[in-house]
Amino acid sequence: MKRDCQACRDGKPLPFEFTMAFHPIVDVSRCTVWGYEALVRGTEGQGAGQILGMVDESNRYKFDQACRVKAIELAGQLFQDAETRLSINFMPNAVYEPAACIRATLDAARRVGFAHRQIMFEFTENERMTDVAHVQRIIAEYRKQGFATALAGCCKSRWRLVW
Repeated sequence: MKRDCQACRDGKPLPFEFTMAFHPIVDVSRCTVWGYEALVRGTEGQGAGQILGMVDESNRYKFDQACRVKAIELAGQLFQDAETRLSINFMPNAVYEPAACIRATLDAARRVGFAHRQIMFEFTENERMTDVAHVQRIIAEYRKQGFATALAGCCKSRWRLVW
């Protein structure tokens, strides 16, 4: 895995375009929308699978960064109250240095006025995490910046959310 910032800063656009759909997350005890999960989609209505199928080692870092930024920018336009939360899936193996990889996210949140406390990063459930210490560093940095983190996983036919 390439461990430098060049893949994110080289100035080359991704070889495909994408957008985000926002799926409501409901607090069933209060019967209210707690927030929205940003889900990658194609600009022509393509599903996530088609877009994710275009992600490979040459563009994985740039794609992860672009998804975070796009989700925050779009959410900043759609959800202008200070309470709506945004859940952003991310690929932990695309984070080579937590403090460096969060910079574009911090800039996007600042530009659109989206508070860090409104943003939750959710580890993608389909990516194998092999370096526990690295995942702990990511969580520690994100918490330090004021973000929440979540890990969804299946356990005996029930979903578990770990904060």
